Amino acid sequence: MRKKTRRWRLNRLLLKVLITLIVVSWIPVLLLRWIPPPTTAFMLQQNHSPQYRYQWMDWQQLGTRPALAVMAAEDQKFPEHFGFDTGAIQNAVIDKLDGKPLRGASTISQQVSKNLFLWPGRQMSRKALEVWFTLLIELSWPKQRILEVYLNIVELGPGLYGFPEASRRYFGLNPAQLSDDQAALLAAVLPNPIVLQANNPSVYLRERQRWILEQMQQLRRDGWIGKIATHTGLLFLPADFPSTSG
Repeated sequence: MRKKTRRWRLNRLLLKVLITLIVVSWIPVLLLRWIPPPTTAFMLQQNHSPQYRYQWMDWQQLGTRPALAVMAAEDQKFPEHFGFDTGAIQNAVIDKLDGKPLRGASTISQQVSKNLFLWPGRQMSRKALEVWFTLLIELSWPKQRILEVYLNIVELGPGLYGFPEASRRYFGLNPAQLSDDQAALLAAVLPNPIVLQANNPSVYLRERQRWILEQMQQLRRDGWIGKIATHTGLLFLPADFPSTSG
C-alpha cells in the first residue's frame, strides 16, 4: 500500500513538473505571436561581430519578394508542412548512411525556433528542444507570422540580422522596394552568411541567386503567398494582441 502511495505521489509530482515546463516554454511563444521579438538568443550569443544590427518591420512593410526568396532558397514546402520536411530529413539520413556529409534539413519554422530560443550546435538536447519549440510555434502561429519573424531575425551578414537591415545596408532600399534579383541575392547567402557576402558575390553565390530566381517564379505561379496569408494557425488565435478592455 505504501509503495502504491509513493508511486502515485511521484507520478503526480512528475505530472506537475511536466505541466509547468509546458506552460513556461509556451508563454514566450504565445507572446511572440503578437509582439515583435526585442532580440533573439542567436543575436545575444553571436561573437563574430562586436555588435549586431536589427530592426523590426511588419509583414506589409517587408513586401512579398523577400518572402518568396527565402522560401525558394530554404524551404519550398513551407506552406504545406507542419514544421518538418520529412522528405528532406529522410534524404539527409540516407546520405549520411551512404557516407556523404550530413546536410541540413531544417525548415523555416525550425530555424525560427532555433534562432529565437536556442544556441548553435548539434547536441541531441538542443535538437530535442528545437523540435519542441517548432511544434509550439506551428501550433500557435499562422504561417505568415512564422515567415514574418524569420525575415526579421535571420542573419544575412556578420552581425546583420533581418531583411530590413540587410536591404538598407547593401542596396539602400527598404525590403518592399527590392527587385527579385536583389531579394534572391540576399537569400542566396543563407547557407553561410558569414562567408558568403551579398556585397561581394562569388561565382557560387551568383549561380545560387539564378537558381533561386527560377524557384521564385514557380512559387509565384503556385500562389504560395496568398495561401500563407489565409493560414490562421491551428489554435485560431486572434490576429491582434488579446485585450481585456471593453
